[in-house]
Amino acid sequence: MSAQATQRTAAQLIVQALEAEGVEYVFGIPGEENIHFVDALNDSSIRYVLVRHEQGAAFMAEIYGRLTGKAGVASATLGPGAINLQLGVADATTNSTPVVAITAQVGLDRIYKESHQVVDLVSLFRPITKWSELAPSPQALPELIRKAFKTAQTERPGAVYLAIPEDVESAPLPEGLAPLPLNVVRPQDPSPSQVARAAEILATARRPIVLAGHGATRAGASDALVRFSEKLGLPVATTFNGKGVFPDDHRHALGAVGFMRHDYVNFGFDEADVLITVGYELQEFDPVKINPARDKKIIHVHRFPAEVDDHYPVAVGVHGDIARSLHALGDAVRRRFTMNGTGEKIRRMLREELEQGREENGFPLSPRRVVSDVREAMGREDIVLADTGAVKMWMARMYPTYEPNTMLVSNGLSSMGFSVPGALAAKLAHPRRKVLAATGDGAFLMNSQELETAVRERIPFVVLVWEDGAYGLIEWKMDLELGRDSHVAFGNPDFVKYAESFGARGYRISSADELLPTLRKALADDVVSVIAVPVDYSANLGLTDKLGELTGPF
Repeated sequence: MSAQATQRTAAQLIVQALEAEGVEYVFGIPGEENIHFVDALNDSSIRYVLVRHEQGAAFMAEIYGRLTGKAGVASATLGPGAINLQLGVADATTNSTPVVAITAQVGLDRIYKESHQVVDLVSLFRPITKWSELAPSPQALPELIRKAFKTAQTERPGAVYLAIPEDVESAPLPEGLAPLPLNVVRPQDPSPSQVARAAEILATARRPIVLAGHGATRAGASDALVRFSEKLGLPVATTFNGKGVFPDDHRHALGAVGFMRHDYVNFGFDEADVLITVGYELQEFDPVKINPARDKKIIHVHRFPAEVDDHYPVAVGVHGDIARSLHALGDAVRRRFTMNGTGEKIRRMLREELEQGREENGFPLSPRRVVSDVREAMGREDIVLADTGAVKMWMARMYPTYEPNTMLVSNGLSSMGFSVPGALAAKLAHPRRKVLAATGDGAFLMNSQELETAVRERIPFVVLVWEDGAYGLIEWKMDLELGRDSHVAFGNPDFVKYAESFGARGYRISSADELLPTLRKALADDVVSVIAVPVDYSANLGLTDKLGELTGPF
C-alpha cells in the first residue's frame, strides 16, 4: 500500500478531535465541500444523523446540549447550508446552551475574491455566537476544535462557529498532529466577603423571595436550592427556562414568571423587598416586570456577574459555583423567615386552574384541558418541549414541573419550530424517558419535515399539534391590544394523513375524553406519532381579562 493511500487527512483529524471531546452525535446535511468529513465519520464512534433541513440540525444540537451539558454538534455545507443553521445557533446562544456549529467553506485559493458561493460566514456568525473563526490550515485544527468546545461549554455557555475550507478539510496531515487533551474549567467557591454582605441584607429583610433561572439548572443546583429554601423559609419562583429546578409540588413553590400579563406569581414579587436571583439571566425574563420601581435589593447568585439593566440594580453579586454559594449563604444567615399567606394563595389558584381544566369537556378543547391531560399522561422525569406561541404561554404557565430540564421552552430568542427537531434530540439524550413536543399548527409546519428523520432513524416521540388554524399568540396579542386581529389565519393539511405519509402514526382528537387515552397509547408505542387536537383559544382573552382584574396584596 502506498504512503499516499495510508496518509491521514485533516477530515480524519477533525473526527478524532470530536471523539476526544466526547461527541456522540453530529446532526447535519452533507455538501460537496465537506464529503471527506462526513465519510470519515463512518470509521468513528460518532453517529451522523442526516436531517432534512439545517435549521433542524441546529435545534437538535441545541436541545442535546441543553440536556447533557455537552456541546451539541451541527454540521452543514458552505453558503446556504451554513446560513440555514443560523436560527438554531442564535437560539442556543440566547438560551445559554453549548453548541458547536461546523460548516464547510470555499477553498483558501478563492475565498479572497468574488467567486461562486463565497459568503463571509465568520462575520455572519460572529454576532450570534461566543466565538467565530475559520481554520486556516490543518495544523490549526487541534487548537481550534479544543477552543471551540471549551468556549461553548464554559459559563456562560453558548454557540460557537468554525468554518473549514474545502482544501483544508481534504489536505494531508503532517506527522504528529493529534487532538489536544481536555482541560475542564472547575467551579469556584464564592467570596466569603460577598456571602457576608448578602447575609447582612437578608438579616434586615422583611419578605425576600427567590427567583431561579436556567443557570441553576445548568449548575445542577436543584437539591441545593431546595435545602436553601427550606432552611431559610423562602418562597421560590422560577423563570420559564428554569421550570423544574424547584419542584412545583413543594410547599414553597410559587410557579413560573414569564407570562405576558401580571400573573398570580407576580404578586409574590410585588410584596418582596429583597430578590435572591439564582442562576437567573436577563434574557429569560425582563426584570422590569418584577422590579418596576427599582426599589428592591437584589442578591445575584451565579457563576458570573449580572448584565447591566436599570431595573436590575445588584446590591451584592455572589459569584461562584451556585450550589456552594447557596450552602454558604444559608449557613451565614442566622434567621428563618415565616411564609405568609400569599404563597399558599398563589399555589391554590394554580391548582384550581389545573383542576378546572380537568372538568372542561367542550370541543374543540380548552387549553387548560390539554395541559391537564398532558400532565396526567407524562411521568415526573418525562420531557415536554413547548414550542413558541400560545402553546408556550399555556404550558409554561400551568404545566406543573418537578425535575430540571423536563419542560423545555425557548425563552431567550423564542424561536418557533424548535420542538419537533428538539424532541428527536431529547430522545437521543434520554432514551428511557417519554418525550412529547407540544406545538401549535403554525410552528409544527416550520420543521415538520424532521418527522422523516425520526422515522428513518427510529427515534420515537410524540408530537401534539394544537390546531386552531392561526398564529394564535399574535391573534391573542392583537385582540388584547388592538381589539381586532388580521393576517393570522391559515389552512392546514390533514395532519393524520400527513403523519402517515412519513411513516409515522397519526391521530385526530374528536372529543375531550379522547385526548388522555390517545396520549397514553402514543407515548407507550415505540414509534413516531402525531396527535392533532383542535383547540379553542377563546380562553385566551378570558385569562388575560381575569388576570387584569386581580388585585393584591393577597
